[in-house]
Amino acid sequence: MSLESVQMEEVRQRAQSLLSSLGSAQDVKAEVLTLASIALPVSEKYRHLTADEMLKENTAGCNSVEVSDSLSRLVKALSILEKYGCNLTSPTRPRYWRSVKHNNPVFRTTVDAIKGGRRVLFLYGYTNQQIDGLSFPDNITEPDCDTVAAVTLEVMTLRTEVDMLLKGVHPHPECFKDIIPGLTLQKQPADDSNLPGDKGEGEKPHTSPPLVKPTPLPRQTQPPKPPPAPPAARQCNLCGGASTLVCPSCEEKPFCDACDDLYHRHPSRANHKRDKIQKTPQETCSICGISSVHIQCSTCIQRLCLNCDRLFHSHPDRRGHSRTNLAAAAASSPSAFTWECAHCTTVNETRAVLCTTCDRPRLATPAITIPDGSGPTSQNSEWQCKSCTVVNQGSSILCEVCERPRLATRPPAPPAPESGSKWTCQFCTFVNSKPSVVCEMCSLPSKDSPGVSLPQSLQQPPSFTKEQPDLGGKPRPKPRAAVDLRRQKTLREDGLKLIQQIREAEKRGVSPEEVYAALSTCDGGGSGNPCDWLVSELPHLLDEICAMAASVQLTCRAPSAGTQLLVERDGSTPSGGGGGVKLSRAEAKLAWLAAGGDKEKAVRQLLRDRQVKMRELHSLGFQDAAQCEEALRQSGGDIKGALSLLQRPLMEPFHQRIWLDQPEPPINPKHPDKQRMCRRLLALYDLPSWGRCELALSLLQEPDVNYSLEDVVQAVKESHDREFIRRLLNTECPVCLSIFPRSKMQSLTSCQCSVCHECFRQHFTIAVRDKHIRDMVCPACCEPHINDPEQLDSYFSTLDIQLRDCLELEVYELFHKKLTEHALMKDPKFLWCCHCTSGFINDGNQLKVTCPSCRKSFCAQCKKPWEPQHQDVSCEQFQLWKRENDPEYQRQGLAGYLRDNGISKNALLSCFSVLQMVKKNLSGV
Repeated sequence: MSLESVQMEEVRQRAQSLLSSLGSAQDVKAEVLTLASIALPVSEKYRHLTADEMLKENTAGCNSVEVSDSLSRLVKALSILEKYGCNLTSPTRPRYWRSVKHNNPVFRTTVDAIKGGRRVLFLYGYTNQQIDGLSFPDNITEPDCDTVAAVTLEVMTLRTEVDMLLKGVHPHPECFKDIIPGLTLQKQPADDSNLPGDKGEGEKPHTSPPLVKPTPLPRQTQPPKPPPAPPAARQCNLCGGASTLVCPSCEEKPFCDACDDLYHRHPSRANHKRDKIQKTPQETCSICGISSVHIQCSTCIQRLCLNCDRLFHSHPDRRGHSRTNLAAAAASSPSAFTWECAHCTTVNETRAVLCTTCDRPRLATPAITIPDGSGPTSQNSEWQCKSCTVVNQGSSILCEVCERPRLATRPPAPPAPESGSKWTCQFCTFVNSKPSVVCEMCSLPSKDSPGVSLPQSLQQPPSFTKEQPDLGGKPRPKPRAAVDLRRQKTLREDGLKLIQQIREAEKRGVSPEEVYAALSTCDGGGSGNPCDWLVSELPHLLDEICAMAASVQLTCRAPSAGTQLLVERDGSTPSGGGGGVKLSRAEAKLAWLAAGGDKEKAVRQLLRDRQVKMRELHSLGFQDAAQCEEALRQSGGDIKGALSLLQRPLMEPFHQRIWLDQPEPPINPKHPDKQRMCRRLLALYDLPSWGRCELALSLLQEPDVNYSLEDVVQAVKESHDREFIRRLLNTECPVCLSIFPRSKMQSLTSCQCSVCHECFRQHFTIAVRDKHIRDMVCPACCEPHINDPEQLDSYFSTLDIQLRDCLELEVYELFHKKLTEHALMKDPKFLWCCHCTSGFINDGNQLKVTCPSCRKSFCAQCKKPWEPQHQDVSCEQFQLWKRENDPEYQRQGLAGYLRDNGISKNALLSCFSVLQMVKKNLSGV
């Protein structure tokens, strides 16, 4: 490994470590300069970047001038890429570091303007392509700082080397000779130092022969010989400030940007080609190499910036050095930064051409005043030219009509041709025929006092009024002023008359265009009112235009004698064969208005419009010329109306079919016309796409399937996966083990079981009629286990909605009754009547309660019918008394005793009869 390679590796590792930890380009500037100065080939110096390929792509096919511009754009783009890399390695990254937007104007004009810029972003980690830019992948939370720092370091090195090539200070330009063919090199001077401090005193910076042959900028023209003085030392020809442009067409006059924009805005100078003045590179400090030079020390021969001078000369040995402030000379120039208005003494900026207070030019004298006494206006407000009275925009300096300056005084009025009461307005140059204080045209006051004649200074000089001898007896021409007077008077009268006619026409519903065309057609309107002419004569003129156009069109087609001209008159249907040319008054009127009332132009315009409309109808598929002509005639030349008429016969079969009372034929999945079936599916079942229609047809065409069309359409609406749809269409009922579509299955909210509608209905019908309310659970998994009252209420609230549509009305009412009773049984005050089937809520505390339905009483505690013996007696005592005294209780007790002892009813009766006989015999004795 060579010594240069070892040195570069050490500097690279040190700079990469600093950049990855700190993320600041200033901290590695010295290392970047060292890397750029090492004499190694480009391919060996750059590991991550393809620097040679990037330079070749951006300078390929360019001459020496274009190479300079391309390298300048490359430096700007690399600066932006360097900032992207420093942002990624910085400990405090920006908020939106993950993405780079293409619509960013800075990115679009720099990085996207060169070739290879996005490859650098790819090396940074922006590998995810988006619609509006690049971004990091979603699975990456932090950028790879080591890789980004290595790439950023190479971007900074390449930018430094290209910048040194442009300035001609690169120590080893021969490394780029084969990469950039348009770069012409010169012999390198012996002193390779580019620091200002190494130059001799009084020597200008960068005066060594450049490494790149000096070529003009793209906008500069190649002069035959170099200018005698350096362009940077010249001042603006107008404001005296620093010049940036030079105009060869204006005798090589220099201008600044502001003065150039104003001076070359004039139409006669707008096409001048200006060249940019190449500025001398600014000298930098000999210590830091960054800031500009402000102090020159003659003792230590150093040119320093302010900070470096303060630190360097703070040493006791150098504190007494003699130093010169170089910035004082530049600051002493009064036109370098600001200028003072000579009229209002306002201090304005250098770029300002007009004063911000009084709107006066920079070099104006204080003697300029406004004659009419009006105060200064704002620069952004409109202003009126003093010469031609045209109102211009506030940003314009010259008048748009007469091109006189904004603050120019009014020109002297031309002398009056005749003496007397006539006078010429000094504002609008109108010759007033009557003595008045204001002008008849512009209503501005006259310059004279309220008198009749003009002042003596404006009268025609005696030399021009002196009679000349009549040479040759030829009549003398009339004065020009009299002709202008008559012309102005005629124009004024015609204008007022036209305005009156237009206002009258608007009241009668006539447009100004029709008035203008009528005036042009009826010879200026001298024969009468144009509105009356439009009513009486325009229809005949339109018929004539239609006839002329039809004649010309038929002559061009086939000049046969048997062809008829069909022209619509008064809206009636024209007679004749179908091969005639059909035109309408509506089309003729539009053509007549477009031609401005010229009949010949209207005929040509009518034919052109008809040809355009016919071509448009032909492009839409209507090839029958006769039908198109007839449709255009009936619609008055309207394309939409003609299309409606032409499409009506084609839509008639469809209209007949949709208005018939016959039912729509069923969709046959095996019909050969697949597209027709898909269209019908889209129209009838509202499927989301054409692909879903084709999927539904393919499922119906599968062998050994018994799906119905409605089931397949419902399944296709839910998904586009064929296997999932098959599972939806083949669902097994866990109760009857039959196969049904998912749409024909019923499920409860308490479980995931799906039961067919018939099993669901039968199960809950039996449960409502024969079982308790707690037995109404899923027939497959017996869920839920109803123990929690809150879960019970939630379950029955949804079950009620499901049973409403599947159970019979009688069963559903019984379900509601049981559900209501179950809910009422939870109330401890609810009581069932022992006499009837009614229940009610008892709010009292007494044992005796009365049913509100049957009005019978019973005990609230033992639920037995109420008896008077129960009054003030507990239920146990009442039951004991009832057993001892109630015959019914004694009979029930005897029956139980006999049953317990095995004595039957017949035996008891025989015993009873024997006992009766014994009693009878005993009574007889």
